Amino acid sequence: MNDVAAAAGVARATVYRYFPNREALLEALAQATVSDVDARLASARINEVAPEEGIARAVRALVDVGDSFVLLARGRLRSDPERFERSLTQPLRQLFERGQADGDIRDDITSARLTEAMLGLIVGVVTSTPPLGKEDMTATINGLFIDGARARGPRLH
Repeated sequence: MNDVAAAAGVARATVYRYFPNREALLEALAQATVSDVDARLASARINEVAPEEGIARAVRALVDVGDSFVLLARGRLRSDPERFERSLTQPLRQLFERGQADGDIRDDITSARLTEAMLGLIVGVVTSTPPLGKEDMTATINGLFIDGARARGPRLH
């Protein structure tokens, strides 16, 4: 709480006026982060574009959330797992399922595993050292993920 007060440029008592303890502060951060993720994914319209473009847009949106996304994805801020599921994992799983149905995304890996893999890759790149700029992070994640998720062999349509 001391660090939060110092970063905000306020007295510690001011922080405690809004957040009675560390858990309340983390809960508020979790709620704000899920709201941010939800808004960014909705704005990215990942369900309205081709799966590969949807993946690129989702990655960009999640990278833009930044460090609070890392905490959320690592589970430290998952006080409301149903909202996390509805706002983050469900839209991504649906994107992968659509890509699998279209033959663009490999279907030998479940959409749930693809979602977890993408989230893990985002966390890994966002927290890597030395840090990359947002554009380089997004390009690295998209390149690694899409090439691994892309369906192999001839497309059957």
